[in-house]
Amino acid sequence: MADHTGLFVTFEGGEGAGKSTQIRRLADRLRRAGHDVLLTREPGGSPGAEAVRHVLLSGAAEAYGTRMEAILFAAARNDHVEEVIRPALKTGAIVLCDRFIDSSRVYQGATGNLDPDLIEALQRIAIDGVLPDCTIILDLPAEKGLERARRRGGDAAPDRFEREEVETHETRREAYLAIAENDPSRCRVIDAERSEDEIAEEIAAIIEPMAKISAATTVDAAR
Repeated sequence: MADHTGLFVTFEGGEGAGKSTQIRRLADRLRRAGHDVLLTREPGGSPGAEAVRHVLLSGAAEAYGTRMEAILFAAARNDHVEEVIRPALKTGAIVLCDRFIDSSRVYQGATGNLDPDLIEALQRIAIDGVLPDCTIILDLPAEKGLERARRRGGDAAPDRFEREEVETHETRREAYLAIAENDPSRCRVIDAERSEDEIAEEIAAIIEPMAKISAATTVDAAR
C-alpha cells in the first residue's frame, strides 16, 4: 500500500444488511467535509468488470461450477483494481467499495467449498497489493437480511445469491464474523439491526478520523 496516499474502505455483509445505504451515506458525509470520494462496487466498478457482473449475478456462469465463478470474480476484481481503485488511491482519494476480497472468501470459500489456498492465490493476483485500510462488516441475522432484500426487490426476480437457502446465508454470516475475529486491526463489525442513523453514526466515528489522517498525508506528500 506504499504506492498511494488515499484511504481504501470496503463494506461487507450478507444480503439485505444495508451496505448500499450506508456506503452512500458515508460518501455524502465525507464529501460534505471536503474529501475527494470515489464510490464503487463489486462485482463491477469498471467497464470490464461490469460485463462480468451481469454474467455472475444472472446465474449464467453457475453451470460451470464455483471454481469458474471464483476465476471470473478474480478477473473482474483485477480490472476494477487496475482501472479504477489504484489510480484513485494514488491521487489521495477516499475509495469506498461495496464488497471486495472478503466476499470471495465467504461466497466462494465458506459456502462454495473451494480450497482456501485457491481463493487466496486468486486474490493475490487480482489485487496485486491493494488491500483495504478498513473493512466495515454489517452484521445481521440471515433471515432478517433476506426479508429486507425481498422487500427492497419488490416484484423483481431475486438474483442467484438471494435465491439460496437461509442456512447458506447464515453460514456466510458466521464466515464474515470469523474473518473479523482473525483480522481485528482491519475489520469492524457493526450491528445492522439498529436504525440507519445509529449505524451511520458508528461508521462515521470509525472512518472520519482515518479520513483526516489520509488527507494530511496527501497534503504532506504534495509538498
